Amino acid sequence: MTTAMPYQAFNNLRQHRARLQDSVQLGSGIQLAAWRNDFDCVTQRSNHHTLSLYTEAGFDTWHKTTAGWQNGGGPDRFCLMPESSETTWDIRSEFSFVHLYFTDEHLRQLAEQIWDKSPASIALDEKIFSEDVRITQLYRHFLLGSSWQQYANHLTLSSASTLLMTHILQHYSEVLWKLPAVRGGLAPVALRNVMAFIEEHLASPLTLAELALQAGLSEFHFARMFKQSTKLAPHQYVMQRRMAKAEQMVRQGSQPLTEIALACGFSSSSHFSNRFKSVYGIMPSALRG
Repeated sequence: MTTAMPYQAFNNLRQHRARLQDSVQLGSGIQLAAWRNDFDCVTQRSNHHTLSLYTEAGFDTWHKTTAGWQNGGGPDRFCLMPESSETTWDIRSEFSFVHLYFTDEHLRQLAEQIWDKSPASIALDEKIFSEDVRITQLYRHFLLGSSWQQYANHLTLSSASTLLMTHILQHYSEVLWKLPAVRGGLAPVALRNVMAFIEEHLASPLTLAELALQAGLSEFHFARMFKQSTKLAPHQYVMQRRMAKAEQMVRQGSQPLTEIALACGFSSSSHFSNRFKSVYGIMPSALRG
């Protein structure tokens, strides 16, 4: 299922003072957007869900309630705005935030994958200026730690977004189902097929759905069984293989670094070089002497 961009909340912010810093729409149709805004008044009402994560400042962001204007924002606070809910904001100083946009259909598909159940509707709780250690951990480590425009990072971004939506289903909806236990790893033939597929497609923006398809499993079960087998999450394993291929190509050939970057799934040689240095402690150009 793919949702046509842009989402209503995204489009609404574009009509105000909000300044878009970065944006990416992932394979499933969910979208991430990073914003800065100041001295603005915004009312949001959308046909989709929005998870808003404060990344910098936000102390002077005010929310309109029946009891008047209230604040309580700040770094690592989050707001969950379900579809059709209406929220009005008075922004009295500059702050930065990340939005995750997703639909009821995304949640139903996720519930079907994980629990083999598909509720007719999923009502989310509205949360304003809330705190959740798990949400902070996921968005700080995965969403803010990766360049969104690099295809090599899309598997990480989509995996983190799925984990966020799973957490929301478990803790901020009426569903409240426990995650099913996943015991055992992938069958040897399935693991070999997946690994071979990864090696053949390192230049492509791999998705969790593509990898799960190779094993004939849902994304949820595949990710957990793959980790049981390899001790690495799929996005960690794929990045490890990208970097191993890159090191081999740098050492053994004289190809331009731009070509090596593209062959390993990076759309820019600078991002590739920085990632290479973070893994091997040396720039790829220096490795060639």
